[in-house]
Amino acid sequence: MKKTLFLNPPSFDGFDGGAGSRYQAKREITSFWYPTWLAQPAALVPGSLVVDAPPHGQTVEDVLKIALDFELIIMHTSTPSLVNDAKCALAIRALNPNAQIGFIGAHVAVLPEETLRENPVIDFVCRNEFDYTCKELAEGKPWNQINGLSYRDENGNLCHNQERELIHDWDAMPSVLPIYAHDLDITKYFIGYLLHPYVSFYTGRGCPAKCTFCLWPQTIGGHQYRAKSPEAVGKEMEEAKAIFGDKVREYMFDDDTFTIDKQRAIAISEHLKRLKLTWSCNARANLDYHTLKQLRDNGLRLLLVGFESGNQQILDGIKKGIKLEVARSFMENCHKLGITVHGTFIIGLPNETRKTIEETIRFACEISPHTIQVSIAAPYPGTELYRQAQANGWFTNNSLVANSGIQMSSLQYPNLSSTEIEDAVEQLYRRFYFRPKAIIPIVGEMLSDPQMLVRRLREGREFFSYLKDRRTQATAKAQSVVSS
Repeated sequence: MKKTLFLNPPSFDGFDGGAGSRYQAKREITSFWYPTWLAQPAALVPGSLVVDAPPHGQTVEDVLKIALDFELIIMHTSTPSLVNDAKCALAIRALNPNAQIGFIGAHVAVLPEETLRENPVIDFVCRNEFDYTCKELAEGKPWNQINGLSYRDENGNLCHNQERELIHDWDAMPSVLPIYAHDLDITKYFIGYLLHPYVSFYTGRGCPAKCTFCLWPQTIGGHQYRAKSPEAVGKEMEEAKAIFGDKVREYMFDDDTFTIDKQRAIAISEHLKRLKLTWSCNARANLDYHTLKQLRDNGLRLLLVGFESGNQQILDGIKKGIKLEVARSFMENCHKLGITVHGTFIIGLPNETRKTIEETIRFACEISPHTIQVSIAAPYPGTELYRQAQANGWFTNNSLVANSGIQMSSLQYPNLSSTEIEDAVEQLYRRFYFRPKAIIPIVGEMLSDPQMLVRRLREGREFFSYLKDRRTQATAKAQSVVSS
């Protein structure tokens, strides 16, 4: 085995570039997801090391000292961070010229030719589901025999090997939890709606839903949900309890839609109840009352749910496959059962207007999840939304994120400007949170848990700072437009 480093490089403050989510940007409050995309292939490579620089506050200088001793360096990148990540690779190359350096991530998976051509420092990129591609690289297998690999040969020619099949035997995939315990400090990972410390990971990949904006199923994971058996997950959770003991307060199953197979989810939840573990997961807003009750009775605390919009035409246009009345019924059941919901919404999807933005704000307040996240529609390469934006001329000159890391709108429509889309983010946040129905439960949460009191006060300061930074960004953008 080559001595292998899996690296999530440093970036600007608060940028969670390794997130297994639909966009990578600076969060409203300090938030860091686990680097599952790096940890899973690392679990296949004995003796490898995962360095997740952003949550651990590691600088480029810190990373350079570590990277000096490695033969193979595999870096996770994203569309907003690619330029910054390539600079980090250049710095590593200057000190370790013999290292083989390659990139993984959704961006390079769909744009391997452009990535290699525009960044001579990169030796290879791994396409599609890249776990076993990384393993074969570490084993020293000849590059021309590794499926799913695009690379620069000894003559500088760009080569693209045949595609690699998706992974179907997920029971054979090793757990990432020992990697977390060995290489990461779990206290550095925060998500506003999860208990702290938490641990998140995947029990499978792929999502049958066809949402036009969603990044991972369209670029890496595919639309077939392939997952570990309930028995395998039960054993993994036994291992988790042995590794972390009482240090972890909550486990988050970050599968795109953990509940798509209801019977599997229930079977897994029975293992979690036996182990007396508190847990959360992603879900669609169409679970029935009976399933929700079974999951709650087996330790479910929170569901992360993508509502996206309060307008049915927009939901149909993005192929969400959810009706608003079904989502309303789902939320009524969650409230009845005492299941906490973190709802996510997206502003600026196709067919968005001032009127539909108002409908989304009213819908969010009506269904009233415990907390929300508001994103701007992000047309990432490889998604249907990206292709639609190209075909219809919706793109602005904006980057997906500003230099500060704050997400910007790279889309605009004939009757809705990018500025209006960006301003609507703050409108939705303010009108949702500045209501007694939202404030009272959060205050009650703070009064019942001293740790939560400290957290919420910190997060409140960060949230208002984020809104201030967003307004500053908007002012700078407006001045730039005037001066040009």
